[in-house]
Amino acid sequence: MSPLYGAVLGAIVVTLMVVSLARLHTVKTKADYLVAGRSLPAFVLVFTLLSSWIGSGSLLGGAENAYRHGFVALWQGGGGWAGLLLIYFIAPRARKFAQFTIPDLLEARYSQAARVLGVIAILFTYTAITSYQLIGGGDILHLVFPTVITADLGKYIIAVFVITFTAIAGMSSVAYMDVVIGLLATITMLIALPVLLHIAGGWSGVTHVLPATHFQALGDLTLIQALELSVPTCLLMLGNQSMYQKFFSAKSERDARRAVVGWVVGTVVLETVIVALAVVGSAIFPTGEVSQHPREILAYSALHGLPAWLGALLMGAIFAKIISTANNYLFSPATNLVNDVFVRYMAPDASNKRILIVSRLMVALLGMWALYQATHTESVLKKTLYAYTIYSAALTPVILAAFYWRRANAAGAVSAIAAGTFVTVFWDSAFIHQHLPRIIAERDAIFPALLAALLCLVVISLATKRPTEKQLAQFGG
Repeated sequence: MSPLYGAVLGAIVVTLMVVSLARLHTVKTKADYLVAGRSLPAFVLVFTLLSSWIGSGSLLGGAENAYRHGFVALWQGGGGWAGLLLIYFIAPRARKFAQFTIPDLLEARYSQAARVLGVIAILFTYTAITSYQLIGGGDILHLVFPTVITADLGKYIIAVFVITFTAIAGMSSVAYMDVVIGLLATITMLIALPVLLHIAGGWSGVTHVLPATHFQALGDLTLIQALELSVPTCLLMLGNQSMYQKFFSAKSERDARRAVVGWVVGTVVLETVIVALAVVGSAIFPTGEVSQHPREILAYSALHGLPAWLGALLMGAIFAKIISTANNYLFSPATNLVNDVFVRYMAPDASNKRILIVSRLMVALLGMWALYQATHTESVLKKTLYAYTIYSAALTPVILAAFYWRRANAAGAVSAIAAGTFVTVFWDSAFIHQHLPRIIAERDAIFPALLAALLCLVVISLATKRPTEKQLAQFGG
């Protein structure tokens, strides 16, 4: 193994640590730690939004899908693109609301019960997302140091990195690390794709090797299967707490809206490039070790398909992206436990110093929970869809209703969050498979969970009292 790969990964770790420590002096209060003092300009917002969205779900789950099925994997990313177009109109409203977390929003618009159930749904979702970032980072360390680090040991090492980086300076640390990571990943992937395509024998070489379905809109999937990929992604994008926290961190409503434009462009380009890299990689490496672990196709192509200097940079970019996404999705639920449980119910008069100590402790505890999940996960793609579905069904409908449906009330929101979470968590249980027709039970949970949540939200809201004008006023009502 060329020492260049190890040197690049080491340089990335050192750089991220320096960035985190450099931001440490700016963190003095709760607002500094949770929302970077509401000081992030549009340029920083673009890259932190991009880095928080594109992680192992795209680099491992999406790449695995592309290796197996071709460009149909873009249905997964395409759901996020559709969500982004709608977010352009939501972003300034979110910044105007200017709180700390999604449960803040749920209590202001609905009730305390909605806040508590929102925290539970977010904890399930975000620790699951963090867990497969740890899997991805562990895979990379194993590929680079195969005789020294096993994939399982790699998960533990990545967990230590992520917990440390996230705990140091909170949102300020996460956001400014994302600028470094976003620039590295964007430039490296744009260079790597044409080089890898040339090595594969050009476009004709790729199409000659792979089946025709790899280049068709639906490929070998049905329309329902394609929608099961795209709908959870779209709805997670629309309700993503990590995204709303970035909007809450913006300097102004104008910065929030401008950042979305850059985010749209960056996401469409990078997710298309990631799928294309995986498809080209599958043409070069159709058999062998990577065919047994297709989620590793990007890192494997970097290691065995590209010139050493470019392969090392691509490996480093993937590694950094995974760490960045893990930082974002670990930090977000930690803020829920601090802001929505500790400060809200246990110590409302806690000093800033005490809040910062508890915040860092929560990061460590949730990091260990995510690590536990990582050691018990087999398919990153399946874990990705599970995490996306919990959030999509339980929270996105009530979040959007908070801004756009005046009739939505506390009873409807509470029942919708509970129903969406319950159906998703228990959809794969033996009870479902024994009591529902096979054609339904074998489908992914997204449509049953979403239908249950929407029915509860609409029917129960219409059957009970209207929200007060005070509840509506903060949301452009």
